[in-house]
Amino acid sequence: MKTFAELGFPGRMIAVEGVDGAGKTTQVHLLRRWLEGQGLKVFLSEWNSSVLVKNATTKGKKSALLTPTTFSLVHATDFADCYERQLVPLLKAGYIVLCDRYIFTAFARDTVRGCPAKWVRNIYDFAALPDMTFFLKAPLHVTLKRALDTRPRLNYFEAGMDLRLSNDTYESFKILQGRILEDYLGMSGEFDFFSIEARDPVESQQAIIRKLISANLNLQDYRS
Repeated sequence: MKTFAELGFPGRMIAVEGVDGAGKTTQVHLLRRWLEGQGLKVFLSEWNSSVLVKNATTKGKKSALLTPTTFSLVHATDFADCYERQLVPLLKAGYIVLCDRYIFTAFARDTVRGCPAKWVRNIYDFAALPDMTFFLKAPLHVTLKRALDTRPRLNYFEAGMDLRLSNDTYESFKILQGRILEDYLGMSGEFDFFSIEARDPVESQQAIIRKLISANLNLQDYRS
């Protein structure tokens, strides 16, 4: 798999990954504000953002009809729609595209849910790799507390109850998130993630991210 730069796209993609509670959304929104403040062409994309597919996903979850395989295929359909309609055209137009999660989310989550790793990766083999991927890394007990502090309750699927990991919702969520974290750690070296210590203050994390981007991209190329 090649990056968008290696494929000759004028734009660049920056992805931010991590388990629930790592602080991905906070960092990617701060990053967008910083880049826009410099007059750069920026677009923020979120995982599972296709309008065409979101309704079907919601109905499937409510009816508890989605198996790990159908879950994976629905998410892949959602991503493919977003990729073709939004990401590729914007990268061709010279934008910096920020992704709050990218295909690595599927690689980790779908595999943990029981889908063969090779099968999952083959589904997404049409997608190019980001030019930079930041992995927000923290111990599981830290991200679990953050994730649960922002949720009044865990729903059936996000807790992994469909996987029969435990009869206790919290314990099931803990096991699921731990396995996802292990997958991310395994991918970190394979895909050259830039690891960011997610326990550090938000401002410190953002400063490191900005410094790395400035060192790796000529930001002047992406002015409006």
